[in-house]
Amino acid sequence: MINVFVYGTLRNGEANDHLLRNTRIAEQSWTNGLMYDTGYGYPAMSPTRSSRIYGELYSVTEAELLRLDQLEGYTEGSKDNLYERIEQIVFTDKGSFHAYMYIASKENLLKKKIPNGDWKEHNLLSRQNDSFLYFAYGSCMDQKRFIEDEVAHYFQNMLGVGVLPNYTFRFTRKSSIDGMGRADIVEEGGRVEGKVYEIPVKALKGYLYNREGAPQAYRPTFVTIELNGKKVQALTFVVVNKKIETAPPDWYQEEILRGANGFLSIDYISNIKSHINSLIKSNQKTGGM
Repeated sequence: MINVFVYGTLRNGEANDHLLRNTRIAEQSWTNGLMYDTGYGYPAMSPTRSSRIYGELYSVTEAELLRLDQLEGYTEGSKDNLYERIEQIVFTDKGSFHAYMYIASKENLLKKKIPNGDWKEHNLLSRQNDSFLYFAYGSCMDQKRFIEDEVAHYFQNMLGVGVLPNYTFRFTRKSSIDGMGRADIVEEGGRVEGKVYEIPVKALKGYLYNREGAPQAYRPTFVTIELNGKKVQALTFVVVNKKIETAPPDWYQEEILRGANGFLSIDYISNIKSHINSLIKSNQKTGGM
């Protein structure tokens, strides 16, 4: 099997995802590079060590790789390729992998830089009059905070409780304000529960990006959740540079549990409480609090 990193129309939910859907290694992955909107309905990348691009990592057969070569306009040894196929390191929550990826071979593909390096986010932001599904798993489940921030009107349409398989709820961000933990999801197995809202695209830059410190602290990303018996794509936020877990402050715990109570399952809430208590005990032993 051969590892391939994809960042455009081959991603889940995009036009050519049917070519890769059943062979994914990691939904959350990134590599070094610059991403561009070609203006033709698909992106291109160029190598650089100064920035990241985000995508998904798949394992394919040689026959499947040949089909990808055809899609990307790549022929080994040709001087007239639309894209070139290179190999470099891809990073995931499960570790790093060597993988193939396709980079622009023609200068006219490098038209407009995509600043945050995510094609799906770029497309969503271009649809300012649309709405999308938002998966809230941490303090953003707390309606009281929305009211205090005067943005409750964005979060009126809650569709239910979503379940995110193959991820674990953790506290991998250490706040620069108090040195304590903030919530995250890590793609390492397990399951995460959260509230699913339908919200307008303008709520992203109008509120959520600022609250989450995006894209430096957290970044928007896309996950496949189970909602009302169906699998759907939703946007959520994950920590950019994950650290060793640290217990969260009391007020932050309160926001998470206040938002969870009455909605998420009793067992899941109990597991959150137990995990926080174990972090507190661990931090006390190591002098981290």
